[in-house]
Amino acid sequence: MVSVRLDNTLENQLNFISTQSNKQKSQIIKEALTYYFDMLKQQSKEKTSYELGVDLFGKYESLDGSLSTTYKQKIKEKLHEKYTH
Repeated sequence: MVSVRLDNTLENQLNFISTQSNKQKSQIIKEALTYYFDMLKQQSKEKTSYELGVDLFGKYESLDGSLSTTYKQKIKEKLHEKYTH
């Protein structure tokens, strides 16, 4: 068995939800803890590189499809411009 001390705000919110949902406070706390622990489990799962970057793919598109194959030539050109002027 566990006892928890709540500040007035949390206690008032718990009382309100208990009244509104017609559930016992202990049941609401159990549900909240279960939800919280499930969220922690989801956050702690290791993500693949793709999952970590999926929202960034294509976000800063250059519209130049040749950049991945011509980058060395572009660097040479920039260096040549810099040092010949």
